[in-house]
Amino acid sequence: MQIDAVKAAYRRYARIYDTVFGPVLQPGRKAVINALGLKSGDRVLEVGVGTGLSLPMYPANVTVTGIDVSRDMLEQARVRVTQRELENVESLLEMDAQAMSFADASFDKVVAMYVVSVVEHPAKLLDELHRVCKPDGEIFIVNHVRSENPILGAFEKGLSRFSDKLGFHPDFELRQMLNGSHEIADLGRVNFLWKVMRVKNGVAHRAAAAVTSPAGR
Repeated sequence: MQIDAVKAAYRRYARIYDTVFGPVLQPGRKAVINALGLKSGDRVLEVGVGTGLSLPMYPANVTVTGIDVSRDMLEQARVRVTQRELENVESLLEMDAQAMSFADASFDKVVAMYVVSVVEHPAKLLDELHRVCKPDGEIFIVNHVRSENPILGAFEKGLSRFSDKLGFHPDFELRQMLNGSHEIADLGRVNFLWKVMRVKNGVAHRAAAAVTSPAGR
């Protein structure tokens, strides 16, 4: 999807998002945060933070940075942070997840919730998630994936005509994201709609790690 179409869709959703989508998507958020295995001091990046529904769920002893392309959604997230006094939220930034401005290996954990079926180039997004995650870090993704049921899959394919209006691709398939250089480590189903994936990291950093390690000097 073109980024302007995404921004337009979520401009429409911003004020009603929590009511309409919050309860439906919350099980996936809970599943991901429970799976993270966070330790005190961890730095977490949440890509597609939206209105910040997940932010109160993070432990107070980790720091969280959130990004989103929608300024309108981020405004709602900032209100939530202020009202809930979430002091561990380091920053909420307007940013394209396919071209992030963070330095390499900036975060211990990277989370992408309901994002990969929204961006124009899912494989490019995954490359960026790897780049900003530390070599020994982990990447977690929760998203809708096109159903393997022929009838439901055909229905999702038909809905794809309205992707710009919906704000996501209802017929998203994993092969659109994986380009052969990344590997899904775990794949679990939250319910019949959402899947949680843990992606192995380290691919993008192996050469750099070899150069900077004592053995590589």
